[in-house]
Amino acid sequence: MQPVVEVRALEKIYALDGQSILALAGIDVEIVPGEFVAVIGPSASGKSTFMHIVGMLDVPTTGRYLLEGRDVSELDGDARADIRNRRFGFVFQSYNLLPRTSALENVELPMVYAGVPEARRRSIALEKMEMVGIAQLRDHYPNQMSGGQQQRVAIARALVNDPGLILADEPTGALDSKSADEVMRLFADLNEKNGITIMLVTHEPDVAAFAKRLVTFRDGRVVSDAQQTRTAA
Repeated sequence: MQPVVEVRALEKIYALDGQSILALAGIDVEIVPGEFVAVIGPSASGKSTFMHIVGMLDVPTTGRYLLEGRDVSELDGDARADIRNRRFGFVFQSYNLLPRTSALENVELPMVYAGVPEARRRSIALEKMEMVGIAQLRDHYPNQMSGGQQQRVAIARALVNDPGLILADEPTGALDSKSADEVMRLFADLNEKNGITIMLVTHEPDVAAFAKRLVTFRDGRVVSDAQQTRTAA
């Protein structure tokens, strides 16, 4: 099976105050279709840098990155943006919803950028909102929704272009424990029932317990990579 993501000898060095900071130290990771991977580690372990490179929000200093078999390590900014919009769905801690825009319009947004006709956008957006259990909130604005509901809107938005990979960066970080549990159960269901490939970055073991595979980072290196039985029931 061809990996969705394959990185080889991936290294990232940042320049800071005249010094070189090694954020990733030559890592090798593969993610295949249908996986639910949690990337975990303490602050400054390299996990967020890894996610940014996988999501084509940053570029490696050295090494190879193959996305669905295509080497994308050295593409220019326009090419990265095009692939990013078509092949990834992003879910962030802060939801990133437009405040003066309804839930439905927020979900439609990636398809607006992709040039999808309005009627088609509306149909797809409603389908994805139904999938994540918030179709009844279509006309609500972000300030009329709870944090958990806003994150479900963000997840629906991430699904509309049928991405090859959902990237979730600390998606429960702004939620109370009940809402966090509900959001993680939703991710688990999307993976289990719909076969959606998910890579989630977190520093919380309780969140990582929902994934099927755990990749642990420390000091820019992968220190363990193992399948796990979901311990979150």
